[in-house]
Amino acid sequence: MSGTGSVVGEEWGARAARSRALAVLRVRGRALGLAVLPAAVAVVLYAGGVTGHFTGAGWDTARWVVTVLAGVVLLAAAAVALVVTRARPAATPTVGLAESAAPDLYRLVRDLADRLGVPAPAAIALTPDCDSWLEDRTHRAHRLHRTTGGDGAPVLVIGSPFLWWMRVGELRAVLAPVVAGTGPAAHPDIAAARRFVRGLDAAVAVPRDPGLGPLRRLGAQGVGQVARVLLRACREHAAEMERGVAAAGSERAQAVDYGVRIVAQEQVGLAYAGWDRLLTRVALPAWRMGRWPAKLDAGVVSALTELSRRDRLAEGFSSRLGERPACDLLEEPGAVDEATSLLAARLFHGGPAEPGPDWAPVEWSQYPEEVVDRKWRTDAARLHQVLDGLGVAAPADGPASGATGPTLTRVMAHLTAPRPEHEPQHERATGAEERGAAVGEPGRERGAALDDPGRGTGRDEPEPEPEPQLLVTAAEHGPELRPAPAAPAAEPEHAPGPEHAPDPVLPAGPEEEDEEDDDEPVNPAAEVLAGALSALLAREEAAREARVTAAAETARATDEGGRAAAPAVSGPDGPLPLFPLQPPRTGRDLLADHVTAMVCCAAVDTAEAAPGLDWLDGPALLVGGERAADLGPRVLALVEDGDPEPLRAWLARTGVRPEKPVRLV
Repeated sequence: MSGTGSVVGEEWGARAARSRALAVLRVRGRALGLAVLPAAVAVVLYAGGVTGHFTGAGWDTARWVVTVLAGVVLLAAAAVALVVTRARPAATPTVGLAESAAPDLYRLVRDLADRLGVPAPAAIALTPDCDSWLEDRTHRAHRLHRTTGGDGAPVLVIGSPFLWWMRVGELRAVLAPVVAGTGPAAHPDIAAARRFVRGLDAAVAVPRDPGLGPLRRLGAQGVGQVARVLLRACREHAAEMERGVAAAGSERAQAVDYGVRIVAQEQVGLAYAGWDRLLTRVALPAWRMGRWPAKLDAGVVSALTELSRRDRLAEGFSSRLGERPACDLLEEPGAVDEATSLLAARLFHGGPAEPGPDWAPVEWSQYPEEVVDRKWRTDAARLHQVLDGLGVAAPADGPASGATGPTLTRVMAHLTAPRPEHEPQHERATGAEERGAAVGEPGRERGAALDDPGRGTGRDEPEPEPEPQLLVTAAEHGPELRPAPAAPAAEPEHAPGPEHAPDPVLPAGPEEEDEEDDDEPVNPAAEVLAGALSALLAREEAAREARVTAAAETARATDEGGRAAAPAVSGPDGPLPLFPLQPPRTGRDLLADHVTAMVCCAAVDTAEAAPGLDWLDGPALLVGGERAADLGPRVLALVEDGDPEPLRAWLARTGVRPEKPVRLV
């Protein structure tokens, strides 16, 4: 029963795909007919003149006009056909996997194709993504980089995280519907329709080729417009054709490991979540530091294991990991992992194509020292560089020992906002621990302290000394760095004291507080510092992009010079990266990251803390062997509200001395 249903389903999907492929080819036929129509009219006119039916001066003029028009149209059609045929279709950047490097994997794919009754893929390639598909690389520009033969057969592209996370049986079940797609792809009509669509898509991108001259670019733009019209005409048919091919492959693959595939699909979703977290939280900080993790695929196993442990999904997990992993199908998993890791850095960050002094691989065991510690100290150095540019001097309550250097106290003093004199005193906390716990809870949202009447009441009555010092510091640097802090001090003068003295005035206006937040920042010093940091980072990023672009131009010139080289990886919209991992960060986020880095440097240098690696959250500060997870809200209280007390309480509890200079990069 299942076998009959599979055959009927496969025939239905294949027939639907073939009918849509014929519709795409009809679009091509109509375009060809439209191109030869003026020539056909000219032939009719000349035939009528020869037979004596179309005679006279008017018919002679018509014959000449139509002949010229036919010649122009035929030349234009020939140019379009030539560009569509010769244009290089887009190919996904992958790591080629020769059969000698993975004989067991090739054997598994061929056995799977035999069980499905379809042709085997021509080659296998790996991509640093959680997906698998068939890619046609029969174009002559792609044949040079094919690892094996197989005329007309597509290349099987496998996501490299699948090989390390999945077991052999799960990988076979996931690849079954993908490999089954080689059957419909071998049909002549479907293959011709796909070539036509890929050629049109490549022709649209020809005008953006940097090597074209002005005249050739003008002609390429005309060809691109024609290609766009044809693409719009066959877009719906091409999409339905691909759906039919997918339906045919899925129906055919139901007879192979169907039960295992249901379980394997759960692992696909889990692998995608872990891979995304590993790239954005762990790999991206290393890439920004000029280091690329050389074992990303092996790291995804650690990240997913940690994710399963935290989400309480570890029941039966150890037994699953005891089975044979799919990476055992490779002869040298380490070398393949390193190649895909380098490609991931190029795709998602835009790094160089080859390792170098400024682009070196890093092992996971070296990650805390090579990446985390260097990142913190680089960010801290950048923060003090901006403070130097703004003219911020050392705080008045600097270290008594007279030591000079960058200190955390300097940063905290600059970001501390002065408190209004009419702030209520009866709600202040009685101890540093209570203040830290009240403001630094993990669940505290950004800006929540604005509606809290007790916000900023961290200074105890018995300790009035820090407040005058911080106000003196703010007064010293306020005129040139942050002119806005003068407004809170002027409020008591503009508002008559007897009218505003009662306590009920303070909690009466949450809406008024929101309006004030929209008009002026809560911590103007932080706004100024965040803007300066954003400008400095923008200049550094522009310089990095300029270096990447220059390297790409050099590689292109070398490739044009005739030396055999790997195909250049470039996107349709410009240079790498093709897929940026994160949107641009705001200035406040950048400032919070840099202040956190400064705190971590002080903790490492003055307390028993060390840099560490969290597989799901990236760089982590380890205090006493445990991750300090409560630091973020306290830094936000300083950056957003100008309240240093939660952070000061955390420093006192941890044993960090903020007045001591730290070592920077």
